[in-house]
Amino acid sequence: MLLHSVIGGTVVTAVSYFGSHGKGFVAAFLAFLPSISVVSLCVIYLSSGTGAAVSYAKDMLILLPSWILYVIGLIFLLPRLGLTGATAISVATYVVTAFLIMKLV
Repeated sequence: MLLHSVIGGTVVTAVSYFGSHGKGFVAAFLAFLPSISVVSLCVIYLSSGTGAAVSYAKDMLILLPSWILYVIGLIFLLPRLGLTGATAISVATYVVTAFLIMKLV
């Protein structure tokens, strides 16, 4: 799990650096690199095999609508409520919609 921490820290540092220097596109590109999901997929595959890895990948797609609502919430609420309010509401929206999706699937 040390690899998770190193990759995560590197990605967060790079995203923060480019984002704070007005290079939002580069920051978003780096944030969307599938580094964490690739490492997770490899660990799942090596410990549990193909079936579990495919299930993980499918479930990432199933939860995509929740993540999209989270981002839309941030875009809409950040200028109106500031960082704390927008993040709290957007994360709550993600959690509630993800929970609902998981209950439906």
